Amino acid sequence: MLPDVLAKKYEHLRAILHDMGSVAIGYSGGVDSTLLLKVAVDVLGPQALAMIGRSETYPTREFEEASALAHTIGARTVVVRTEETDLLKFQENPPDRCYFCKTELFGKLQSIAEQEGIAWIADGTITDDVGDFRPGMRAKSEKNVRSPLLEAGLSKTEVRELSKHLNLSTWDKPAFACLSSRFPYGTGITRDNLTRIDRAETFLRDRGFRFFRVRFHDERTARIEVGSGEIVRLLDPELRNAMVSHLKELGFTYITLDLQGYRTGSMNEPLSDDLKRQFSA
Repeated sequence: MLPDVLAKKYEHLRAILHDMGSVAIGYSGGVDSTLLLKVAVDVLGPQALAMIGRSETYPTREFEEASALAHTIGARTVVVRTEETDLLKFQENPPDRCYFCKTELFGKLQSIAEQEGIAWIADGTITDDVGDFRPGMRAKSEKNVRSPLLEAGLSKTEVRELSKHLNLSTWDKPAFACLSSRFPYGTGITRDNLTRIDRAETFLRDRGFRFFRVRFHDERTARIEVGSGEIVRLLDPELRNAMVSHLKELGFTYITLDLQGYRTGSMNEPLSDDLKRQFSA
């Protein structure tokens, strides 16, 4: 049984999607976009389309899980190959890198939506995202992308609660960000180095870690973040030695463990508030 406030927001979300008539959703397999896709399929049936971006910035396992989950939900699915790694501004990795990535993605989604005769494209933005440092929001506005979860006033906590109510396996899934977020601003991003990070993080995922990032600080240095409750486990000699060996095979010389533990947006920590405002405008 949903609380009254959340039940009303759920019905509001359904009404928004019904009024949209047809929607192509930029689908990542995360908790927010999965809820949006589920409700859109429930309301619109085949007029709801899951569009999954595919590039080196998207972890292999995330792509595989998103594809399988979209199929389980019963959504029509299109895989969209994006080429943000070919864009010079993206490769340079400025603080507004996400703007160039989202512009590329939403442009591709727009073209496919038009071919499919779908009225709207949408993403999984929620109330928690407003006011955060998210330069990609500018691209969303320029491409007229709607955010039904935000329009319904749903927060992350409410999205998780509603996802659990609808029996979605993603209800307690940790936050996800594309692999380009593992690079300090100003450090060039290449396809090869994205692949190295993907393989490094796959090692942690395969060994049951839930909260993790492998940050790329230069060609030779990797910084590992895991959940504060998982740090001790990573220090187990056998597991630690296996991790070191794996990262050395990937070409890293120095492998460090961040004692602060996993936290989202750690690469934003050096940015001043003024700089964040400048690149969000």
